[in-house]
Amino acid sequence: MKCVFVTVGTTSFDDLIACVSAHDSLQIIKSLGYDRLILQIGRGTVAPEPFSTESFTLDVYRYKDSLKEDLEKADLVISHAGAGSCLETLEKGKPLVVVINEKLMNNHQLELAKQLHKEGYLFYCTCSTLPGLLQSMDLSTLKCYPPGQSEKFSAFLDKVVGLQK
Repeated sequence: MKCVFVTVGTTSFDDLIACVSAHDSLQIIKSLGYDRLILQIGRGTVAPEPFSTESFTLDVYRYKDSLKEDLEKADLVISHAGAGSCLETLEKGKPLVVVINEKLMNNHQLELAKQLHKEGYLFYCTCSTLPGLLQSMDLSTLKCYPPGQSEKFSAFLDKVVGLQK
């Protein structure tokens, strides 16, 4: 079983859920050898119908107490750019694609993703570039995020976000 886990955290990111569950994206995900897609849709209004065929399973849910189990199972994580989700995924050593929500004005999320991409820890894209990235990215080029970096991460966030704590 190879599994892709998509998470939007406690927010909603309908564009991401719509994009990743679209027919073309599912074809790409299947062609990459994944046979399971788990969508954590949060407060979203886009709620794809779960289905299961012999070759592919789509699971959909809103929230769980902990995403830990799904993160552990995942071979690839596609996440909104929330710092918490990013950090949790990186600390589990999972390949991560961060999708930037262009509709959010406070795009310090983009700064964070750019920085971590520059350091070689993740890939990032927008909804419209996600299918292309999935096809072209080479997960073997990603570096493992060093454990115990959360202080550095928080410091970086504080710098980017400026003061809110």
